[in-house]
Amino acid sequence: MPLNVVNDRDGSSRILLTDPAGSTAEVLLYGGQVVSWKNERREKLLYMSTKAQLKPPKAIRGGLPISFPQFGNFGALERHGFARNRFWSLDNDPSPLPPANQQSTVDLVLKSTEDDLKIWPHRCVQLISLLVHFNLIDIIFLCLLRCSFELRVRISISPGKLTIIPRVRNTDTKAFSFMFSLRNYLYVSDISEVRVEGLETLDYLDNLMRRERFTEQADAITFDGEVDKVYLNTPTKIAIIDHERKRTIELRKEGMPNAAVWNPWDKKAKSIADMGDEDYTTMLCVDSGAIESPIVLKPHEEWKGRQELSIVSSSYCSGQLDPRKVLYGDY
Repeated sequence: MPLNVVNDRDGSSRILLTDPAGSTAEVLLYGGQVVSWKNERREKLLYMSTKAQLKPPKAIRGGLPISFPQFGNFGALERHGFARNRFWSLDNDPSPLPPANQQSTVDLVLKSTEDDLKIWPHRCVQLISLLVHFNLIDIIFLCLLRCSFELRVRISISPGKLTIIPRVRNTDTKAFSFMFSLRNYLYVSDISEVRVEGLETLDYLDNLMRRERFTEQADAITFDGEVDKVYLNTPTKIAIIDHERKRTIELRKEGMPNAAVWNPWDKKAKSIADMGDEDYTTMLCVDSGAIESPIVLKPHEEWKGRQELSIVSSSYCSGQLDPRKVLYGDY
């Protein structure tokens, strides 16, 4: 069957994905962004701001935005790069990925334009300083180059699971470097009743402390104030436990060694124009990314990542599931 594409009155297009068990997802061509994911009981799994703007030129606050070729303000470009502010196209040739069921999968592509090349030559003292900070002197010269690229994503749903496979190909004649992240705006019942496991004892950069490096001391991450951290050398599995919903979200990732954790809390939320004052209580960002060490691609090389979000409809607070079994696959 062909893709289920809905053209809205404002001219925007949405792709509706369904799986036989009844879960659904909605994907916009603007930003190549998942804006909704619901389980078979129609319960929403991704947060969407009550003030989100779903059309240009603003980035969409919620869902699953893609940060490329920069994460946050870790460089000279607009915050989180430009991929989330571009219109993507349906990808009719996702080779070498195998053909997929078009009811539950969509392939999208974003190819570089002249406008992108004008703003992404990386001619920036700030970025070079960042590379020096991370002892990445050997790739500084790459940051003075214009970067012709193709960015592809495959988005698939299956019962209890949302899978995204991103790929970046260097279509230029010279090497370039980039950062990448998938920002997962997770919908939670009450942020004060959520904990994140799998990041304990790891080093992280604290964006609230000018990216100073610390080591996580807590047994698990819990929330009683603003958090904005990038964890380094993270495992392939992270568990986000929602006590009140008795539900665990399992994040599995490949090719993205970093994990960012963000919640603005009350004061910061009130200063964000496209976020409701109380929205922080029901959202948490746990991102997969390649942030600390930019990825380097030679001409015609391709980078590939993978992320799976899975829902386990119980949590260890219910006495039915130990989250460490989720982390180590024993359930």
